Formats: sequence, structure tokens, C-alpha cells
Amino acid sequence: MKKLKICFVDFWANFDAENNFFYNLLKGKYEIELSEEPDYCFFSVYGYENLKFSNCIKIQFIGENQVPDFNLCDYAIGFQYMAFEDRYFRFPLFFIYGGYDNLRNKLVFDPEKYLNRNFCNFIYSNHLYANPIREVFFKELSKYKKVDSGGKFMNNLGYTVSDKVEFIRDYKFTIAFESSKLNGYTTEKIFEPMIVNSIPIYFGNPMVNQDFNEESFIWLKNEKDIDEVVSKVIELDNNDDKYIEMLMRPCLTPEQMKIDWKGNLLAFLGSIFERDIIEAKRLPFFGYNSFFQGELAKISEIKIKQQKVNKFKLKLGTIYESIFSSFIKN
Repeated sequence: MKKLKICFVDFWANFDAENNFFYNLLKGKYEIELSEEPDYCFFSVYGYENLKFSNCIKIQFIGENQVPDFNLCDYAIGFQYMAFEDRYFRFPLFFIYGGYDNLRNKLVFDPEKYLNRNFCNFIYSNHLYANPIREVFFKELSKYKKVDSGGKFMNNLGYTVSDKVEFIRDYKFTIAFESSKLNGYTTEKIFEPMIVNSIPIYFGNPMVNQDFNEESFIWLKNEKDIDEVVSKVIELDNNDDKYIEMLMRPCLTPEQMKIDWKGNLLAFLGSIFERDIIEAKRLPFFGYNSFFQGELAKISEIKIKQQKVNKFKLKLGTIYESIFSSFIKN
């Protein structure tokens, strides 16, 4: 079993370097050592630590609506339908969530169980950078019936939902809008309601029907079609037969059902690991790109320092507010 010295940096909050999709996928075939001097660096888009690593193979994983930066990575794994030599593999974010295999043989055994549920839910916290169509649609559908909002954004429950998947299990419909409209960008938004038999009302990837059967969900393709989609939801909510008919349809396309995504990803990574490191290297060692990365590292250091200053100011402000409140009470 070949030994791999790897690191994980710049991933999302609470990312566990010793228990994540990539680590668990690789440990079945390789001996894994987490190292600060790695031969292979996996990094995402949530920081700048990856810039510290230059003497290793760098593999970028895109978890947001961004295009891989091949000026920073040797190889990339992302959403887009694209080809770039042997350096890219399409692997959308929803594949790393448990339950994907359950969609291959979807069955609804007790229709009554799925009819006698709450109407619709809406769970979002991010709204600063998201397409405002989320809020517009939420308000339009709420004119028909109350839509339960359990996230931090537009919350109308009085508490925030701790377990999203378990929460949406009790709803006939789920508003499943991506933060933006981008070809190939399909996240867990549509996937999570599907695995608990809640019909997604989807907006986002214009090519989502390459991944999922468009007859199994309600698709808002264009912003101008909101009224039409609201009418479709109302129709299904009031017609049990049509609702169950949609709910029982396969979620995946026939082509998707045939794909071994994990196996293909392992083969892609294996093609990197089985080569000599120098042979597998794709980033140039010298030239302008070295200058570019150096300048980017300097900029990132400034940003990191500013973030620390901002956190300190926020903490200091909280302390002063607490002291002031205590002074007023006394």
C-alpha cells in the first residue's frame, strides 16, 4: 500500500482533516499521513494557507460557484463542465453527502405518510451574496400558505433549525435555491430534500437536468416564471395523485444511474498519485507564475492581518458593550 503525505487547508469551518470525504475515500487504497510537509496538498477556496505550499502537488476542490484557478493548482475538482488536459475532474459538491446511492432505487412505500406533512420550508442563512430571487420567491409562495423559514434569514419560527435534513423530512416541498445561477453548479440544495422525499422547488444550475431527472422536481428556470412555478406548487399541493406521481419518479437521469462517481474520482486521483511527483507536477516551477503567486501571498498576508484586527475590534466592542450594560443596570 503506497504511503501518501497529504494536508488539507482552506476548507470550510469545522472541516475535519482526519474524517472527511477525501480522506475516507483514499485510506481504503493508500496509507495516509497528515503532514505539514506534504507531497500532496488538498485545498479549497476559503483561505490563503495553500500559498505556503510550493514543493508539492496541489489539488483544488471547488465547493462554491467559482472556476478552478489553474495558476494556483496542479489539478482541480469542481462543478463546471469543462476539460483541461488531464488536470480537471467534474465532481459536484452534492456527491460528498451521504445518501446519494439511495436515489438510484427510489421507492415510496406509503403515499399517505408523505401527504400528511407540513407545506413547505425555506432554510437559508447566507443572503448577502445570494441571488435575491430566493427572498422574492419565498414571499410570493407565502401569499398562498405559510412557508416555514428555519434558517437565520427570514426566520419565522423563533428558532434556527439544527438538523436541516431531519427538519425538511416533515415537509411536502422544499425551496431549494442555489446562491447563484451557473452552469454545472449543483450543490446539496436539491439533493437533501430528495433523499427524504420532499419535492425540491429548484433554481440554479441551468444544466441541472444533466444530473437529476427534471420530472422529479419543480424547476424555476427563469426569474420571470415565478408566478407559473407558484401555480405549479399550488396545483400539486391540492392534487394528491399528481403530487405522489411526481414524488415516485426517479430522481436521477438514466445516464447518472450508470456512473460510478466515487470510482471515477479515485481513478482520477490515482492517476496523480501513481506517477512520480516531478512527472505529475503541472504548475510551472519558474517564470511569471512564480512572481504572481509571490505577490498573491503578500496580499493574502495583509488580508489575514486585517481579519485578525477586525476580529479583535469586534471582541473588544462586545466587551465594552457588556461593561456599559452592567454600568447602566447598576
